[in-house]
Amino acid sequence: MNNREIIETYYRAHKSELLAFVSTRLHDSIEAEDLVQEAFLRLLTGERPISEVTLPNLAYTLCHHLVIDWYRRHSVRTDVEHELKRSNKTADDADWLLSMHEMTCRIEHTLARLSDDSAKLYRLHIYDGMKTAEISQLTGQPYRIVEYRLGQARKEVRKQLRNIS
Repeated sequence: MNNREIIETYYRAHKSELLAFVSTRLHDSIEAEDLVQEAFLRLLTGERPISEVTLPNLAYTLCHHLVIDWYRRHSVRTDVEHELKRSNKTADDADWLLSMHEMTCRIEHTLARLSDDSAKLYRLHIYDGMKTAEISQLTGQPYRIVEYRLGQARKEVRKQLRNIS
């Protein structure tokens, strides 16, 4: 059996279990369905060989990571909305625009101090929304190297953004 057949068989047999697993963590059945579907799409589009033995653990781990990512995005979104409401700022507010411009300048200034390769990888990730695997394929660099360089760039950018008052 190939990957696709193994995944399709597992999906038919265990979709409801994974849906229950994700639903108990999100408390939102619609979001849970989306995350389970996303997990299976990632499994189907992945290039790594999958066996019937490893698939259950892989599926649960992938769903777990997607739930964590969902909470991270939700937390950031909530914090930003709360800050905008608290300060009565909108996207048209000049102060807000100035602040965004200052942050962008700081990020670019920080990237200028990094190696050209690290800066390019970070821009692909942040501005183009590419994932580490996509960047690895595009640049032809090993996944681990891209992951390491993105981590270093993030660390430097975070350090600079902490200094903005």
